[in-house]
Amino acid sequence: MKVTLAKTAGFCYGVKRAVELAEQTAQSGRPCVMLGSIIHNDHVINHFKEQGMDSVRETDQVPPGCAVLIRSHGEAKAVYDRLEAQGTPVIDATCPCVARIHKLVQEAEERGRQPVIIGLPTHPEVVAIAGWCKAPVVLQDAEALEKWLAEGENRREMPLTFVFQTTSTRSAWKNCEKIAKKECTNAELFDTICNATARRQSEAQELAAQSDVMIVIGDHQSSNTRHLAELCKQQCSRVYWIEQADELPVDALAGATCVGITAGASTPGWIIKEVKTKMSNEVKMEIEESFAEMLEKSIKTLNTGDKVVGTVVQITPTDIQVDLGTKHAGYISMSEFSDDPSVKAEEVLKPGDQIEVLVLRVNDGEGVVSLSKKRLDANKNWEEIEEAKENKTVIEATIREENKGGVVANYKGIRVFIPASQTGLRRNEPMTGLVGSTVRMHITEVNRSRRRVVGSIRSVSSEERAAKSKAVWDTIEVGKRYSGTVKSLTSYGAFVDIGGVDGMVHISELSWSRIKHPSEVVSVGDPVEVYVIKYDPEKKKISLGMKDPNENPWETFLNKYSVGDVATVKVVKLMSFGAFAEVVPGVDGLIHISQMADHRVEKPEDELQEGDVVDVKITDINLETKKVSLSRRAVLQAADDEE
Repeated sequence: MKVTLAKTAGFCYGVKRAVELAEQTAQSGRPCVMLGSIIHNDHVINHFKEQGMDSVRETDQVPPGCAVLIRSHGEAKAVYDRLEAQGTPVIDATCPCVARIHKLVQEAEERGRQPVIIGLPTHPEVVAIAGWCKAPVVLQDAEALEKWLAEGENRREMPLTFVFQTTSTRSAWKNCEKIAKKECTNAELFDTICNATARRQSEAQELAAQSDVMIVIGDHQSSNTRHLAELCKQQCSRVYWIEQADELPVDALAGATCVGITAGASTPGWIIKEVKTKMSNEVKMEIEESFAEMLEKSIKTLNTGDKVVGTVVQITPTDIQVDLGTKHAGYISMSEFSDDPSVKAEEVLKPGDQIEVLVLRVNDGEGVVSLSKKRLDANKNWEEIEEAKENKTVIEATIREENKGGVVANYKGIRVFIPASQTGLRRNEPMTGLVGSTVRMHITEVNRSRRRVVGSIRSVSSEERAAKSKAVWDTIEVGKRYSGTVKSLTSYGAFVDIGGVDGMVHISELSWSRIKHPSEVVSVGDPVEVYVIKYDPEKKKISLGMKDPNENPWETFLNKYSVGDVATVKVVKLMSFGAFAEVVPGVDGLIHISQMADHRVEKPEDELQEGDVVDVKITDINLETKKVSLSRRAVLQAADDEE
């Protein structure tokens, strides 16, 4: 016969803590009484009575000079107030999980919400939780919840805060959660079922499904143990719920090859041991591990600063509950989850996910561990920053703000200051445009103790530009075309970045048409297509062209006109010696002052004005010098002769 003891059996952390506090108090000889039963187990209560620690039901029954031990189920706030008024010392053995529920319902009511407690109304834990509210609603199960919602006209629209008795079953929670989410428009739900209880119930069901006989050990007044027995009966036909070894029937194990044992949270180890001893005396069997050994293995030591991996149990608006596999309850407050305020825990995590965190504080008194994901991430990010500086690695960060001396970037929650001189912008150029952009930078200074980090965008830009420049000079040749960006304009041309190198497009190479300034054709920042006219590697100078050879206006001119033809032209510029006129776009001809009229002209402006359209005769075309001579006089004389 094989006997298997459930891993999560017997005292949970809250009960174990309460019993240890009682044991320490009894052994110290300090006068003390228990207010009610510290746990649901008469054997444990009788053990402490034998050591001189009696129990009382009301605060006014506490003998003068005696301290009071608050049970693991907790007490109402009014009880604490009365004890304080009496001057009675309190030894608080309330389970940390239960104490957290007290805080949740109290804060909910302070925020104007209606606390709804799901659990057995007469259970001491539920009574205590209700005592932390002025007007609590206590409902036993999903059926009671549906009825309560139906009876009130506006209850579905009320701001409701749901909490659950720690020893409730997971199925009860799911049923209530489903109703609340479907029926209520303003509900917040806290899964306050004790993680150890949930594990105990799950393990008991799995073990019962694999066993011929299931033995459940625990006090008959314990709702925790009753739930265990009910769950086991769903999986196994032979279930025995006993309080101690003597209650185990003689023929309980008859014909069984696999026997499972579980125990409620209020069952001490010595009772479990007695049951196993009785079974071993009657049949020869294999006990896999003792309860004490299993308990010892399940308890890990945690210290401030430890890195630990846990399982996400629950995500609430205020914190994330994490199962660390220890006797402690782990919590990550939302302020310790992420440095990025836009990150929402429920969008990146879900129950069952593994999460690595940093231990901030271990409170053995309350059985709670404060955890931080933000600080663990920050430590890793600081290590990345330090490595980036050491290895001169390029990192990417987002510019968050501008200040007097430069801009501030955010790299995984770490502020990186970039001086104005290292932004890569020109002097006096506004830095506002950088805000919100993602930039590449080097880390030039790190002081972790002062939380100071300095970066440089300019150094990365310089390196990248140098690499691009080398690539251009290695492959440049006359006629090669490049896609570039206009960087600046002067009166004589435009400078274009062709990928790490600036080349100059002379004003005469910007357009076939006559222009007075480069801004008539391009603007700073414009993407342009250019080609190399000539270059000087020693002086690092490149001359570029933008005019498309296929659009050469001289080709158009020669196809249309010859010497002797009459053309209609537009005067575009007056000079002391004559006037230039546009024959076709991109080709101008000179009307010499002597050819302006059929009479003597003293000054060109006496005869013509810019913008005038006149007929002229083409008297000469010089293709080498790209010059055209025009004569208005010849046209006028021809007209006179004809007349």
